[in-house]
Amino acid sequence: MNEQEPMGAAPSADAIEAHARAVIARLPDAFRRHLGDVLLLVEEEADAETLAALEIDHPLDLTGVYHGRPIGEKSAFDGAALPDRIHLYRQAILAEWCETGVRLDDLVAHVTIHEIGHHFGLSDDDMHALEEAVAD
Repeated sequence: MNEQEPMGAAPSADAIEAHARAVIARLPDAFRRHLGDVLLLVEEEADAETLAALEIDHPLDLTGVYHGRPIGEKSAFDGAALPDRIHLYRQAILAEWCETGVRLDDLVAHVTIHEIGHHFGLSDDDMHALEEAVAD
């Protein structure tokens, strides 16, 4: 009899967060020390307000987003504001993982670095270089 192995459970939000925190821990100190006040949140999917603001139709089309002002745009004269936040969206990450076959930790690293890049106002080329710097 040829039975298939049952598929394991999809990685939890905690597992995705652990991958993202491992990426952050491998960042060069010059970046890592400026992320102390940035919240990392892993949610099931983007809310309707976020999707509408980004003009995205389907929640599986958004793997992550940065909410805040890039460091270079901040001022001592800024009023009280919500803390900067990096949101990773578990369902969209899992869908892309299944669709592409990319290793989950590599995919989470890519999304995390991309959102961190927005915090620092980095170009796409700079984000790719930073991603290479933290690769296993």
